[in-house]
Amino acid sequence: MAEVHAVKEPETIQLVSHLLKIRHSQQMADVWDLGLNLALRISDLLSITFRDIDGDRLVLRESKTGKLATIHLNPKAQKIIQRIRDEHPHHLYLFQSYRNQQSRHRTPRPITRRAVGKAFELVGEELKIALGTHSMRKTRGYHLYQATNDIARVMQMLRHRSAGVTLRYIGVTQDEIDRDFRELVL
Repeated sequence: MAEVHAVKEPETIQLVSHLLKIRHSQQMADVWDLGLNLALRISDLLSITFRDIDGDRLVLRESKTGKLATIHLNPKAQKIIQRIRDEHPHHLYLFQSYRNQQSRHRTPRPITRRAVGKAFELVGEELKIALGTHSMRKTRGYHLYQATNDIARVMQMLRHRSAGVTLRYIGVTQDEIDRDFRELVL
């Protein structure tokens, strides 16, 4: 599996969403847009059910760590969720597979990580960037770090235990750290 990166330019973030919508589906664009706003691992993002959403909060147990994540939903996330809920009032999952609707007797399932990964990879190839299912989480972390320079906040948001891991994860390179030391003179 190739390493994927955070999307660092705001214009490119919007372009990824647009290309996912026109090349693949609104659902893939929604995965991207919501994933950017929730910073969840892809497995947790795709497993969200409407029961996990309580007003302006998302509450779920992370599959990798077993930790309980309580996330305040910002207005953009709330708007996306409400639109999906209005369009698909009988869905169990926020990102429910449409293929599953072909048989009334099948248990509902979310779209697969593989389908999302393929759509993201194709858009990434078109834009010549390493894009994958972790790119949403990495992008959110990267931009929070750029806005605050507070690695502890980014670690909390991503629920990481190590600053070094978090810095590598969001793509902050040694050159950027060196530049910060040069430019910040006290």
